[in-house]
Amino acid sequence: MALVVQKFGGTSMGSIERIKNAASRSLAAHREGHRVAVIVSAMAGETDRLLRLAREVAQIPNAREMDALAATGEQVSSALMAIAIQSLGGKARSFLGHQMKVLTDSAFTKARIKTIDAQRVISALDEGEIAVIAGFQGVDDEGNITTLGRGGSDTSAVAIAAALNADVCEIFTDVDGVYTTDPNVCPTARKITKISYEEMLELASLGAKVLQIRSVEMAMKYGVPVHVRSSFSTSPGTLVTSEGDLEQVVVTGVAYDKAEARVMLVGVVDRPGIVAEVFSELAQRNVSVDMIIQNVSTSDRAPGAPGLRTDVTFTVAKSDLARVKEAIADIAKRVEALDVRYDEDIVKVSIVGLGMRSHAGVASTMFGILAKEGINIQAISTSEIKISCLVATKYTELAVRALHDGFGLAKEPVEEHGGV
Repeated sequence: MALVVQKFGGTSMGSIERIKNAASRSLAAHREGHRVAVIVSAMAGETDRLLRLAREVAQIPNAREMDALAATGEQVSSALMAIAIQSLGGKARSFLGHQMKVLTDSAFTKARIKTIDAQRVISALDEGEIAVIAGFQGVDDEGNITTLGRGGSDTSAVAIAAALNADVCEIFTDVDGVYTTDPNVCPTARKITKISYEEMLELASLGAKVLQIRSVEMAMKYGVPVHVRSSFSTSPGTLVTSEGDLEQVVVTGVAYDKAEARVMLVGVVDRPGIVAEVFSELAQRNVSVDMIIQNVSTSDRAPGAPGLRTDVTFTVAKSDLARVKEAIADIAKRVEALDVRYDEDIVKVSIVGLGMRSHAGVASTMFGILAKEGINIQAISTSEIKISCLVATKYTELAVRALHDGFGLAKEPVEEHGGV
């Protein structure tokens, strides 16, 4: 008998019929002899509706009250889920974040989990009940309701699975697993049977939307196996665990992210401490920076001998661009930049794979594939298991398909068996 945590997202909870379908899946697992805890999101579109109401009342609503409002979406769905299980002949009890108790910090709208007291849920499981827990929410030391930010129900599910020492955390969504790339862009994308935490974390951070980044981080930290499955099929899905697929697979997937913008400080005076000054200011404004490139300025306006001025280029989330422009107006003067340029017409295309650690020439292969398609690379960043290139947005689909085909990702990996 296993302890199974199941999480149903907004699409899976999108209507009464879908809630009944989710309830039947949870009850089926319970009747197989498993102990079952269920984490639910708000019904599809409900959180957006609630936030719109708040903004109709006030242009900038109070963050504490926003959390109190947004958390009601999961309160509704957890109660409906428990009722649905009961209507099918099962025993179920719903729990809100403060009843669980999911203790968080007080960073309203983006709280982080500190501890979880799972004793009440364990008692319910011991009594043969299915515990239905509202995701996305918690409570701070002062008793205020908090929320974990968008996608927070995934984080709730993994955290609760860790607290319960669950055997697996099943994430039920509207897709039947993790694919080698976005099937909407590349028709030959193939579902991955098993993927490592590291690879999934990179793919999630680089634009893949299947799992929320914080949930993968938590799963990796606490060793929680995560099973991504479809609510609407019996497909086995994708298992996210400590070990990925076969060793000889060099590249596991291709991801892309259109949510970044490029900022270029042209002709900055080249002296020690300049780059630190630029990025310290951005850090103080809570702006996360991704790719960073520094090179000798090629501006015609750069006076004097080569090397006296430098160009500093970096990327940020488009959602942060307004704050960046506000900061750069002051920074540019202090570092004596000759010009500032912004570009939102870019996309970051990346390849990810544990096999890169032990295979040479992956970067040159990637660059060669893009060059063959006439795609100019504007910036590059790397880690042990990923390579990212910045290209013009118009090349998104071409780049993704070319890399997917170039690294043979449409083919099923074949396990090699050694002889004796």
